[in-house]
Amino acid sequence: MSVKIRKIIKRTFIVLLCLGVLCAGAVFGINAYVKHTGGELMVTPEYAQTLEDVDCIIVLGCQVRDDGTPSDMLRDRLERGIELYFAGVAPKIIMSGDHGQTEYDEVNTMKQYAIDAGIPSDDIFMDHAGFSTYESIYRAKSIFEADNIVVVTQEYHLYRALYIADKFGISAHGVACDYNIYAGQTMREVREILARNKDFLTSIFKPEPTYLGEAIPVNGNGDLTND
Repeated sequence: MSVKIRKIIKRTFIVLLCLGVLCAGAVFGINAYVKHTGGELMVTPEYAQTLEDVDCIIVLGCQVRDDGTPSDMLRDRLERGIELYFAGVAPKIIMSGDHGQTEYDEVNTMKQYAIDAGIPSDDIFMDHAGFSTYESIYRAKSIFEADNIVVVTQEYHLYRALYIADKFGISAHGVACDYNIYAGQTMREVREILARNKDFLTSIFKPEPTYLGEAIPVNGNGDLTND
């Protein structure tokens, strides 16, 4: 191999290395920024009770088991949301999750769990098209006309949800619900770094969600969202 070719290879390697370092710096820098912004909006359940004029509590959906019962993570989100409702944090709850297929339904499972806990059906709204965190927050504002919200999910996920809400001009606070240690959490944490970067961009460009539709104000009757 000639000296000239070796120099070209060396320079190419250095350029690629520098690009890799810059990309990694950008990814982790954005991740830190999203966490910082969202983290400032996290509060304790006790503090949430002091908030005024909260339109609703939003419980973000996740896996429902094949037998129709909520997964451990979803159950903990529901328990925290129910707790905040009965503590008087907000008069309404939005259950936002994936109901894009007949055979898979997060939101009806979530609503029934809350009804079984004693919350009136008409206080519980279902967002059937909350296919992602971004879409759940977008639709909370555009469909349910919620301007002051309390978001419930696990802490690792809450940073991003609150960041998105902040970028949509929503007055938002978040209460975490990490009651347990969840299997596979390390992998979720890694994926969340990429998800924070993705929603950093979507919060700039604000693409429309998969579905929009007629407004269903959250100060009305939640049974209007029943299917």
